[in-house]
Amino acid sequence: MANETLGMNEEVARYVRTVGVREPDVLSRLRAETAPMEWAIMQISPEQGALMAMLVTLTGALRILELGVFTGYSSLAMALAMPDDGRITACDRNEEWTGIAHRYWRDAGVAHKIDLRLGPALDTLEALLAEGQAETYDFAFIDADKGNYDAYYEQSLKLVRPGGLIALDNTLQDGKVADPGAQEGNVPVIRALNEKLHADSRIDLSMVPIGDGLTLARKRP
Repeated sequence: MANETLGMNEEVARYVRTVGVREPDVLSRLRAETAPMEWAIMQISPEQGALMAMLVTLTGALRILELGVFTGYSSLAMALAMPDDGRITACDRNEEWTGIAHRYWRDAGVAHKIDLRLGPALDTLEALLAEGQAETYDFAFIDADKGNYDAYYEQSLKLVRPGGLIALDNTLQDGKVADPGAQEGNVPVIRALNEKLHADSRIDLSMVPIGDGLTLARKRP
């Protein structure tokens, strides 16, 4: 029994990844290729990927919106968890990074499930709404530029169906959101969004201390 969350040192993290996660080989290979990259820190952890795959399975998600692809670990984890008729609308601006993602999607046999939209994500979201796709998505994962998180959240809330789930990554900002004196970088933006979500009666809320913080927001019917 414990009433506090266990701290994740390197030894515990290694144990979790050894016995608590069944990482497919294709995901392991993608993680290894991404590791030497300058921005490798942007890739989600295996345990978070496993959690997101589980959420996709539990919610029966057939339509997923992803904002921020990087090298494709999260989209690949979710695509592997979806049935063959599932579809992910994946938004990113970087052709080089998403080129790596597409290679692994093909290797895993899930490329047909993923519709990559290159360009500003807000433009893609506006286009989806203009096409009449409001409340047609089951799940949304937000892991793009933090300055637009609030706008991404609001648009995703329109696109996700009642009872659907929105997951927002990096909501702890290395723990700095808990320090009122921390004002650097994206910390103030994410802190303000966390406070907004806490007060938002449109959703049910749970912030999970995994990775750099994963906030789950269920759109209330």
